[in-house]
Amino acid sequence: MLFSKSYRFLTPLFIVMTTLVIIACSSDKFVPDGQYLLDKVELRSDRKDVNSSLLMQYVRQKGNSRWFSLFKIPLGTYAMAGQDTTKWINRTLRRMGEEPVLYDSVQARLSAEDLTVAMQNMGYMNATVDVDKKVKGKKLTLNYQLHPGDPYIIDQFNYDIEDSIIGKVLASHLNTDTKPPRQFTVTSLDDERKRLTHILNDSGFYRFHKDFIYYTADSTQGKQHVNVTLHLMKYVEHSEAEPTLHPRYIINNVNFIPADSTGFHLRKSVLEDNTLIEKGKYFSATDLQKTYNNFSRLGAVRYTNINFRELPRYDSLVIGKSFGYTTSSTHYLDADIQVSNNKPNTISFQPEGTNTAGDLGAAAVLSYQNRNLFRGSEHLSLEFRAAFEAIKGLEGYKNSDYEEYSVQAHLQFPRFLAPFVSKNFKRKSSATSEVSVGWNLQNRPEFHRRVFSSAWKYHWLDPNRHLTYDFDLLNLSYVYMPWISETFKHDYLDNATTRNAILRYNYQDLFILRTGFGLNYSWANQAFRAKVELAGNVLNGLSGIFNFKKNSEGKRTLFNIAYAQYAKFDFDYTKVLRFDERNALALHGGFGIAIPYGNSTVLPFEKRYFSGGANSVRGWSVRELGPGKFKGVDGRIDFINQTGDMKLDLNAEYRTHLFWKLDAAAFIDAGNIWTLRDYEDQPGGQFRFKDFYNQIAVAYGLGLRLNFDYFILRFDGGMKAINPAYTSAEEHYVLWHPNLKRDFTFHFAVGLPF
Repeated sequence: MLFSKSYRFLTPLFIVMTTLVIIACSSDKFVPDGQYLLDKVELRSDRKDVNSSLLMQYVRQKGNSRWFSLFKIPLGTYAMAGQDTTKWINRTLRRMGEEPVLYDSVQARLSAEDLTVAMQNMGYMNATVDVDKKVKGKKLTLNYQLHPGDPYIIDQFNYDIEDSIIGKVLASHLNTDTKPPRQFTVTSLDDERKRLTHILNDSGFYRFHKDFIYYTADSTQGKQHVNVTLHLMKYVEHSEAEPTLHPRYIINNVNFIPADSTGFHLRKSVLEDNTLIEKGKYFSATDLQKTYNNFSRLGAVRYTNINFRELPRYDSLVIGKSFGYTTSSTHYLDADIQVSNNKPNTISFQPEGTNTAGDLGAAAVLSYQNRNLFRGSEHLSLEFRAAFEAIKGLEGYKNSDYEEYSVQAHLQFPRFLAPFVSKNFKRKSSATSEVSVGWNLQNRPEFHRRVFSSAWKYHWLDPNRHLTYDFDLLNLSYVYMPWISETFKHDYLDNATTRNAILRYNYQDLFILRTGFGLNYSWANQAFRAKVELAGNVLNGLSGIFNFKKNSEGKRTLFNIAYAQYAKFDFDYTKVLRFDERNALALHGGFGIAIPYGNSTVLPFEKRYFSGGANSVRGWSVRELGPGKFKGVDGRIDFINQTGDMKLDLNAEYRTHLFWKLDAAAFIDAGNIWTLRDYEDQPGGQFRFKDFYNQIAVAYGLGLRLNFDYFILRFDGGMKAINPAYTSAEEHYVLWHPNLKRDFTFHFAVGLPF
């Protein structure tokens, strides 16, 4: 009975989906006589090294879309409509659904031709494709049987460069024949054209493009073996012109032009430092792109336009003599850089709803931004925030209000600021520097808390390697507790029966001085993030030199305030496997560990891990899970104690597009948190290698997402499957003994979970 009651809410959904599947299977009324519904399209290859799934993009006609790659719900919705299109219900169902895909023999023939060409481009020059059809009733399954044959192999790769100057420029960049034979593919040949074109565009050949390069192939040496020659032609200005040496361009003058009458808001030195196009240097396409990139990073600049003007031939010869260039192929360019200014100052006001202290409240945020503080595109942002909540159900305290006030200031420099760094390095670096300072005041009925923070950070990009880096040179937090109520002290901090080491540590004054480094890699449907954070080592070194005093707990102090010391490591990896334009499988793994040592035996509360919630194991609410098999205090959620020093998250989510802006997902989550030490107030929470796999929680569920491209609203419902905090077998393996009230958790969030 428990099983049926807990899953009663799924019955209507199951009935609807089953009905739509049955209707989709009986959509023959929309298939005219003599035609067939294209039920399925398959690709099969004779060779294992030819991935047929990658060739599906060349198939012009595919079957109706499927939810989760299984159910033809859109077709079923369409099939529910009647033939009378004057009725609104029929028009609505057709609009929501998907019209049946009828087999088209012409599209099948064209698809076979496209597949053949695709395999030939991969080097299988003798490839063929057979089209097999299987008909059952009014449904047709189409199978493209791929016969690639043996690939063609390049024995020799030669170069024929007609331009003597280009030949000298490329001499050190040409691939030799010392490499082993490689497969003949159109992609690799085109990549070589692009590579040489890029080198020449960076060496002054402003008008060179890859169409000046072509190939010839000689296959007479043997079956499936070819000799390939790359030909690079001379420059031809137009169809009637004689071939000449390719013109090579040198930058003559660089001119900065304001886009409007207000002139430049930036200092001239800033314009010059962000411009890699320099007088006397050969034209470089890479320098041009980097110049665009540099100006796009400046908040004071709205847009940039760079034009090149070729000097008349006579002027080029005169300038060339002054530079010492007399070759007939040398030409000169003037670069005109037009810069448009952005609005420097903005002020905004934003009201918010809050739930910081457990009850609804209100907050207001006033923000000010200056995008050009010192006329160098320095970005200053100031934020003032005030919040208020009336706390209910809190007894034994004089006041029942929660107040919070904060001010944050950030100043970002669009360049790398550091001593002993050359000007040339700063110009070529894509790094930004940021200094920040903040003050946060919290007044609760139980205590008053003040947090001062300041930081010096660097952020830079490496787009060629798809990497971003973050480096916190110094990050200081000072937590100050000016007042704690006697009631709170008696009930939680001083009471021998409820005394908690973790709780006490987080209600003391504390210094956190840390450094950190983060790396993010994102490319081709996969992302990897890593972050390392070290705290307290600088202060510990100074303590050894200046012999800092110790407090009553034996912790070294600075200005009579203990400092935290720990090392924290976080790793996160996500990969998305796309099956078609509507279906994908997202796999995610995350691991983190933080080790308190030296001057700390407990991590600061802000640095501790928690599990559960919309981005973790979704069968639990945030901070409900762990550590280990810890069940909370008297079976209740414990905000402080349900935190840990180590975290593991494993997630698999099948994502599918439904219709309009609506997507769906089915997911399985696993993970937990653990402590590294055996804390008395967290029994069963310590990580032990021989036990941890038995303490991994598992959840499953379904989700709906409103995908508006620029943001996603997410609604996920998770059910517990394996609960490590149990008192009975039914509680442990809740997959077989589900209870909706106990095991179901609903989540609302913005953005994808990973």
